[in-house]
Parts: sequence; C-alpha cells; structure tokens
Amino acid sequence: MLESYLTGLIVCGGIIVAIGAQNAYVLSQAIRQEHHWWSAGLCMTSDVLLFSLGMFGVSAALMAMPEALNALRWLGVLFLGWLAIQAFYRVIIGRAALKAGEGRTATLKGVVLTTLAVTLLNPQVYLDTLLLIPAVGAQQADGATFLAGASSASILWFGGLAWAGSRLAPWLATPTAWRVIDGVIGLMMSAIALQLAIGGL
Repeated sequence: MLESYLTGLIVCGGIIVAIGAQNAYVLSQAIRQEHHWWSAGLCMTSDVLLFSLGMFGVSAALMAMPEALNALRWLGVLFLGWLAIQAFYRVIIGRAALKAGEGRTATLKGVVLTTLAVTLLNPQVYLDTLLLIPAVGAQQADGATFLAGASSASILWFGGLAWAGSRLAPWLATPTAWRVIDGVIGLMMSAIALQLAIGGL
C-alpha cells in the first residue's frame, strides 16, 4: 500500500510540476494575492476529479474521440497564445507595484473562470491525468492508494505555490520584478502553445 501511495505521489508530482500554464497562473495570483487560494483549490479539485475519472476508465472513451482532442488542442493554442500576448503587453507597458489590497484587483469570478480555462483548455492536462497517470496506476497493487498519492501530490504542490507566492509578494511586487515575472509567464505560455500547434498531441 505504501509503495503504491509513494508511486502516485512521486510520479504525479513530477507530471503536475511540468504542466506550466496552471503553475504560472496560480503563482502570479498568489504574488498579487488575488483570490489565489480559490485558484489553487480549483486546480487541486480538477486534478483529483480527473485522476479519479482516468482511473475509472474514461481514458478509453477519450482515445475513441480523436476529433474532440484535436478541437481541444486548437482551443488550447488560442487561449494560451492570448495569455502570452497579455503577459508580453504588460512587460512592454509595465505596471505599478502591486501590494496586497492596493491597485486594481481581479474579481473572484474572473479568477475562477481563468483558472478553469487554463486547466480545461490545455489538452496536455487530459493526456496526463486521463491517460498517462491511469496507465501507471493500473500497474500498481492498490489503485485506490495510488490515487490517494496522486491527489496528495496535487494538493501539496498547488497549496505550496499559493502559500509561497503570497509570502514572496512583498519582495516580488515591484515594477521590475513584475516585468520579469510577466516575461517568464509569456515565454512559458508561448512555448506550450507552440508545442501544441507544431508538435500536436
């Protein structure tokens, strides 16, 4: 049982860290302290639900609908490209230092919708959570314990991002730091979008 749990924790932790769009968005919200726990919580919940669906055989249905995956691929390219353009625009024009409770803040509804879009419009999320992870889980002695380990990885990672980002806010919420952060976010979103557009799934 412990081996299955640790396998889920380590394997899924590595995969979650590699899904850059979610990480970049949660971290940026945490630094701005704009509903970052809502954003992190939605990412955790989505992962747990998708892991569970994958373990219960949704992967077979997903593979049977290549057209849906292809449509999702191009939606992801467009959305991630738009996020990249916004980030690069902020790099060019700059923005005032943002501190907790100051400046223009995002609405809870906007944060929730963007988090869901970053999560659900990225085809890589489905491939990882519905195909790759269940394939590893199927080889474990205890599937339920593996699922618990995978879920723990998501909760620990996104919880850590939300906490660390908010703690670092006083040092990172400066115009220069924000230009660097937005530049990194823009490059990350662009790279994922290009990978999807050129390399496909």
